[in-house]
Amino acid sequence: MKLKQRVVLLAILLVIFIFTKVFLIDNLDTSAANREDQRAFHRMMTGLRVELAPKLDHTLQSPWEIAAQWVVPREVYPEETPELGAIMHAMATKKIIKADVGYKGTQLKALLILEGGQKVVFKPKRYGRDYVVEGEPYAGYDRHNAEVAAFHLDRILGFRRAPLVVGRFVNLRTEIKPVATEQLLSTFLTVGNNSCFYGKCYYCRETEPACADGDTMEGSVTLWLPDVWPLQKHRHPWGRTYREGKLARWEYDESYCDAVKKTSPYDSGPRLLDIIDTAVFDYLIGNADRHHYESFQDDEGASMLILLDNAKSFGNPSLDERSILAPLYQCCIIRVSTWNRLNCLKNGVLKSALKSAMAHDPISPVLSDPHLDAVDQRLLSVLTTVKQCTDQFGMDTVLVEDRMPLSHL
Repeated sequence: MKLKQRVVLLAILLVIFIFTKVFLIDNLDTSAANREDQRAFHRMMTGLRVELAPKLDHTLQSPWEIAAQWVVPREVYPEETPELGAIMHAMATKKIIKADVGYKGTQLKALLILEGGQKVVFKPKRYGRDYVVEGEPYAGYDRHNAEVAAFHLDRILGFRRAPLVVGRFVNLRTEIKPVATEQLLSTFLTVGNNSCFYGKCYYCRETEPACADGDTMEGSVTLWLPDVWPLQKHRHPWGRTYREGKLARWEYDESYCDAVKKTSPYDSGPRLLDIIDTAVFDYLIGNADRHHYESFQDDEGASMLILLDNAKSFGNPSLDERSILAPLYQCCIIRVSTWNRLNCLKNGVLKSALKSAMAHDPISPVLSDPHLDAVDQRLLSVLTTVKQCTDQFGMDTVLVEDRMPLSHL
């Protein structure tokens, strides 16, 4: 063989060798990431059922101190939480030492301080489990049970960005009124034989109070995030205008995502992928009301998008508001870990996991079967949407590694 032919052959073999090595390493890395996602899924499923137990045998810390120490810029609670049952038990049972009107907002809530100084937000029951909220996706009152279900879905998806929530029964006459501020107390009234209150909020009306069953009111309590982590409010780039006849730009501009990618904090860091995760989360629970969102202050886009205020969900199991998924199908990107987790949850696993996670909550059953079935059905729509994106743009473009910078998109 001539020297020139040998050189060409060696060059071809070298290219094949380099390509094969890169391909194998890339596949090994992907396989390793997939295996870790599988292990994380199995760990989650193993610790899914949370039994509310009062004891913290291995520590002298209070439940509130443990929960406060869990919070970091990218998660509200860690992957493994052996103390979760004790913290939620404290949220559901600790003595209420003060009750006040809720923080600013459109919906009725009360701010409670529990023994030990921990603040929680109480949202009262407004609807029975089988009630269907008709009309717009954001219609109706807040659903207290939706807060509970959304928290457990956050656990199942592995996001860990929602504050802790648990159901609780309170006696308005003996637990709330004796420690209520004048502002809250002035909104109490009696309807028939039931104690009621209407609080202070944008839509709060004396003619539309929340009423207990006698004196006992069912509700949810959400753990207040530590004051050392002040929140910053942002307008959601895919938010609605809430003005009749006026569309937001994303509703008519097919290239809207390209514009978002050029705008801080979505031009770098994890925030845009957080928006995509949140779109999946909100679609699964039927929440079309996230016009704003919160992160931690002064984070320069590094903080997580915190999944607060999830009560405008699980209103209508027949709801299929595809526009909630607009960030996903317009940007056509999703985290690899989110994609892997969603695939682990298909074929009825999500419904089963959610039902199991909520089984020990004080207000169980938290959701009716039609709502659980709806979550499974919506998951199929999410998977179909991602498949359409990968068919159009390819897996390498759509599936983004969790720590990958977004400058390549």
